[in-house]
Amino acid sequence: MTKLSVNINKIATLRNARGGNVPNLLKVASDIEDFGAHGITVHPRPDERHIRYADVYALKKIIRTEFNIEGNPNDAFTALVLEVQPTQVTLVPDAVDAITSSAGWDTITHKDLLKDMISAFKARGIRTSIFVDPDPKMVEGAAETGADRIELYTEQYAEMFTKAPEKAIEPYKNAAQLAHTLGLGINAGHDLSLENIAYFKQGIEHLEEVSIGHALICEAIYLGLENVVNMYIHRLRA
Repeated sequence: MTKLSVNINKIATLRNARGGNVPNLLKVASDIEDFGAHGITVHPRPDERHIRYADVYALKKIIRTEFNIEGNPNDAFTALVLEVQPTQVTLVPDAVDAITSSAGWDTITHKDLLKDMISAFKARGIRTSIFVDPDPKMVEGAAETGADRIELYTEQYAEMFTKAPEKAIEPYKNAAQLAHTLGLGINAGHDLSLENIAYFKQGIEHLEEVSIGHALICEAIYLGLENVVNMYIHRLRA
């Protein structure tokens, strides 16, 4: 089956907003694994506004499933990944001030950079993935870097899904088929949700992993909110 890696950036955002250690990031990561997830994803950014570099070192010690670190391969990020040696590194072309990821790599323009980074990571036994748009040229460029996988950037799919699901998924099906032909593994992420994930999974052959954070945490608030409200009411009645 396709593996689920849960991005816990939003848990760190909530913790940082109040200070202290609530919610406990390590406990949440461990619980998510216990609930059946196949991996944990983090995306540390230079300003450490959610996941901190210290979190990455701490998570490495307790994660029992796959650990995926994603981000722009600047010097600090590269040094972090090489030291921590996660299961997978996903290279994302984020600007320093990016709120969230907004585009895949231009794997042609940045081919040499990506080749160098991927070579260094693979020398440490780290599986490599490149964040790309569903563009055949970018997929072909990714294959030429020596990457193990691509991660398809799915925001466009999510935006179009409710109005035209067949049209929304078509470029992703084509990109995935090409990637598989070229020997690349296929991951996907960004704005995938309970509403659109099943259709995506059914339409994309050889989908190995999805990374989901924002939607999953938002859905958890609602799907779990009734239980918590009623638990408070029950205690107040005692």
